[in-house]
Amino acid sequence: MKFVPLLPLLPLLSLSFSPPPPSLAPSPAATATSLGVSTSPPPPKWSPDSWTSPAFTPSQMPVYDDASSLSSVVTKLSGYSPLVFAGEVRSLHEQLAKASQGQGFLLMGGDCAESFDEFSVNHVRDTFRVILQMSLIMTFGGAMPVIKVGRMAGQFAKPRSESTETKDGVTLPSYRGDIINSESFTAEARMNRPENMLEAYHQSTQTLNILRAFSTGGYADISRLHAWNLDFVDKTEEASRYRKFTTKVDESLRFMKAIGVDTGGSAFTKTDFYTAHECLLLPYEQALTRQDSTTGRWYDCSAHMLWVGERTRQLDGAHLEFVRGIGNPLGCKISDKCTPDELIQICDSLNPNNIPGRLTIIVRMGAEKLRKNLPGLIRAAQREGKSVLWISDPVHGNTYKTENGYKTRSFDAVREELKAFFTYPQFLASYNVAFLDFMRWAVRARALGRARRSAGAWRRRTGCWRTLDGGRAGSEGEYREKLAADDPFA
Repeated sequence: MKFVPLLPLLPLLSLSFSPPPPSLAPSPAATATSLGVSTSPPPPKWSPDSWTSPAFTPSQMPVYDDASSLSSVVTKLSGYSPLVFAGEVRSLHEQLAKASQGQGFLLMGGDCAESFDEFSVNHVRDTFRVILQMSLIMTFGGAMPVIKVGRMAGQFAKPRSESTETKDGVTLPSYRGDIINSESFTAEARMNRPENMLEAYHQSTQTLNILRAFSTGGYADISRLHAWNLDFVDKTEEASRYRKFTTKVDESLRFMKAIGVDTGGSAFTKTDFYTAHECLLLPYEQALTRQDSTTGRWYDCSAHMLWVGERTRQLDGAHLEFVRGIGNPLGCKISDKCTPDELIQICDSLNPNNIPGRLTIIVRMGAEKLRKNLPGLIRAAQREGKSVLWISDPVHGNTYKTENGYKTRSFDAVREELKAFFTYPQFLASYNVAFLDFMRWAVRARALGRARRSAGAWRRRTGCWRTLDGGRAGSEGEYREKLAADDPFA
């Protein structure tokens, strides 16, 4: 059965699977936590600031003009409260360990980069409820737990392919995200300001407070699933399909009540929700790293999960040196440039004790290169007995500009990459049956989300509505009609 819900907001979408693993046993040096997740002692010769050693090469790191100001900000952040706690991190690790054994599914979504100016309770709420929608449908259709992770409350930094940007003959430093500098194309805005880290911390605090309130305060109650739809598309065909799905869930809930199941318990009214972001700005991450009093392990308390990007995953790099010593679940993004031997070295560096749930490999290659390269990488991981959870990140690489100047990525390319990832035959035997039908609406989420934001920005500037192909619509009604007509998944 196929359900196509309305999911109009998800700039980044990550979907996971775990191939049927070989028998995986953690190293004898590892010890079990109360949650059943094995953890190993901190690696030797590691400390939260060991990445600053000349032996390690820092990449994508901003240069600050005022070193004393940077030191002052890092010291101040070091005295602030942690944003997340070690127990929460271990809970996520436990769930990822199960997923790595084929007993769960990881859904990650959120903004490509968070913004100071666009922060609002409504924005956090809308992202949260879209992920709730998706996870509920995937759980209902796939009969498998879905781990919900928001790319939120810390995703402020942006890696750049070029250190400078030139417009109309003027060259300035590149915009690296609000935690570092500002997007406006002026010399003052493009200055790297350490104080931005403090603002990022305070906004992350607010975001996490909102997420905790929504996930445990009744908003996530499954009986409210009718209210999770976004007003923007309330009268569309997709919303109608979503309402049909919610009716089926309602029927299931009524049946459970009839046979004596308490649907008012926490399993029905609350949900676990975790945060993740790219570990890019190392002074910020170091400042929020704390030693857990119960286990003695170090945790980066800026997020539950962190990943290292394609541009910063060098084996002798500062970023791998930092993350190898923290107890958080880790991710590492790879492209077609990653060889099987390099993948094994990454696994050995980040997960030397081969602990299930510790390491997630995030694949971003494009469909054609994925079909060519992913099989060899998975075979190498299996051959060496590596415990790895694989994620597809198909929403990457703004590869062309629309007629109105917006950089974007083809929706067809996103869809094809997801199909290639989920239909890899040697390893997906039972998984693609459950999850391949989600590809259509998962990609649609990206399409409608970009259309909504672009149309809103265009309307604020011009007073007109803009369609997916860059044309104009005279009214909101005409815009909705054009949006439906231009939708490649209709």
